[in-house]
Amino acid sequence: MKEIVVISGKGGTGKTSITAAFATLAKNIVVADCDVDAADLHLVLSPQIERTEDFTGGKCARIEPGLCMGCGKCESICRFEAVSLNGPANDLIAKTYLIDPTECEGCGVCAKFCPTDAIVMEDDVSGQWFVSRTHVGPMVHAKLKAGGENSGKLVTLIRNESRSIAESVGADIVLTDGPPGTGCPVIASLTGASMAVIVTEPTMSGVHDLKRVAELVEYFKIPASLIINKCDINSDKSDEIAGFAESHNIEMLGRLPYDPDVTKAQIAGMSITQYSDNNISRLIRDIWGQLEHKE
Repeated sequence: MKEIVVISGKGGTGKTSITAAFATLAKNIVVADCDVDAADLHLVLSPQIERTEDFTGGKCARIEPGLCMGCGKCESICRFEAVSLNGPANDLIAKTYLIDPTECEGCGVCAKFCPTDAIVMEDDVSGQWFVSRTHVGPMVHAKLKAGGENSGKLVTLIRNESRSIAESVGADIVLTDGPPGTGCPVIASLTGASMAVIVTEPTMSGVHDLKRVAELVEYFKIPASLIINKCDINSDKSDEIAGFAESHNIEMLGRLPYDPDVTKAQIAGMSITQYSDNNISRLIRDIWGQLEHKE
């Protein structure tokens, strides 16, 4: 079994559209959507959810009003300004202290220094993850709440579950839609993968972010290959990217031209290879043919 992770140095390069096209071309795969902060692969693959689990990203502090004596120690030491004197009354004081869960970072300092042990640290459910059935195979994906913490931890969970399912059903490939950028979620999606497919576009920011993500895959010694999407919007930049790839031993898989049918396919809730058998679909089929036979 091999794991192919599709990543991009920046958002908006067409990474997920290409991943969806690969998924509909592949045979005997498990799909993992690790772009947990802005997941949208489900819009094309229309998963039927079979299992739902809560994701606990960290801890959140809560004050027991009956134990608060209103000393204000928690408010004075909270560097995130999450504590305020807006809690309900108890037998001693008219107002107790209250912690705003949207501001709490779960550091636990307030609980440690509370003189009456009125503050408890509770699991913070920051999202959910799902095991689903799709027309291309099993899919593991997630929904992180806005501002939810520890997306890297969630990515690791999604990957582990995907691998476990792939082993149990005898899948040949785990195809992962990785997060954009170069942060912790990207690192969590890459470590131990068989290969990385970088999707970029011929713009100034595309070139800049390609160099950053290429440095990342080189650091983790993951074989990398490259797709230039919308290559015809700036031929000079496309050539610059191809030159960069050659000089850094990144295999060029192909150049995809801009095609408005890709947008029409998205609107129809389909991958481009399902929507049309036009030139870009044929190019993507060729690219997938290269990938699925790589060891």
